[in-house]
Amino acid sequence: MGQYLSPGVYVEEVAGTPPIVGVGTSTVGFIGQVTTGGGFTMPAKPDGSGPYTVAPVDAPRLVTDFTQFKNQFGDFQAGNLTLAHAVFGFFNNGGTRCWVARTADLTNAGNVGTTLGTFAAIDEIAMVAAPGARVKAVQEAITTHCSNLKDRFAILDGQVTATLTPAAIGGGTGNTDYAALYFPQIQVFDPVSQGNIYVPPSGHVAGIYARVDASRGVHKAPANEVVRGALGLEYSLSKGEQDGLNPGGINCIRSLNGNIRVWGARTLGGDANGEYKYVNVRRLLIYLRESIDRGTQFVVFEPNAQPLWKKIIRSVSAFLTNVWRDGALFGVTPEQAFFVKCDETTNPPEVRDLGQVVTEIGVAVVKPAEFVIFRISQISGNPS
Repeated sequence: MGQYLSPGVYVEEVAGTPPIVGVGTSTVGFIGQVTTGGGFTMPAKPDGSGPYTVAPVDAPRLVTDFTQFKNQFGDFQAGNLTLAHAVFGFFNNGGTRCWVARTADLTNAGNVGTTLGTFAAIDEIAMVAAPGARVKAVQEAITTHCSNLKDRFAILDGQVTATLTPAAIGGGTGNTDYAALYFPQIQVFDPVSQGNIYVPPSGHVAGIYARVDASRGVHKAPANEVVRGALGLEYSLSKGEQDGLNPGGINCIRSLNGNIRVWGARTLGGDANGEYKYVNVRRLLIYLRESIDRGTQFVVFEPNAQPLWKKIIRSVSAFLTNVWRDGALFGVTPEQAFFVKCDETTNPPEVRDLGQVVTEIGVAVVKPAEFVIFRISQISGNPS
């Protein structure tokens, strides 16, 4: 407290714990192949100094509209057709921000793994898609990248097949709750051929994720949503056919009442993933974990003792109360929706001796008072 030398009214600012702010959930990392030979062209610069230079392999570029994409990866043409349609579909369906990276060979898991490595340091990426990548090893490289980092979600394309079983459409890619797979391909207008072609749906679906996140929140399932720009489907699926695919984690895109709609929100593996069988549940947990992790970084300056534990509980509880009020958590009261525990039981002497402060958090993402529990561990300023 300052020393006041004369009578009067004084105003002091008291430093408080900064509130936890939710992280972004709608930025996508796109991986694609751009073949620059065979007449590939880049747009001309407006100053007349020549064409733009195509972005090099394994060098992600931030793209906030399709014009930016064209200036770095080219307009619609044979060398980039799948990637261009995916990014165009992303923006057309509500996406606003993505990172795009070329890979040397979209069918080679080693090449794609190298490209994924360039995404690891880009913290804002919340979804990863490689439109047209259907090789099992490549898809598993993408899902492993997401499950290892635990802060992003993969959107995969199903196999091009007329065999309507989860095994055939999934192509053998292993079950994971950090990915979702969509089938079949969608039909769009192609400015190159001036006709309709079939393209992988992952770019358009990523735009739908972003659209739903902005309008309803990450806790809303990205399903029963119109695929903007889709004119038809490679396969017209019946309800009975979908009934055989949905439990296995194959999200169908269907023509319903004259609209092409995403008609499923299961993680890859479906019922085998238990409480994480729904896309929105896994993505909500990613959002909560990362938001709380970032929002409690202040602990590095604090002694690991009861005053710090109380600060953490207040900060996390305030954040989760707002999440509950937004309708993301189940329960009539906050007590039914979540709990936050940071005390001697989560921070015994051996944990404090390591300079760690551990918080246990439970959230009701499926039913009231049935909590999915996770832990956040931070490095504190010094042991108590």
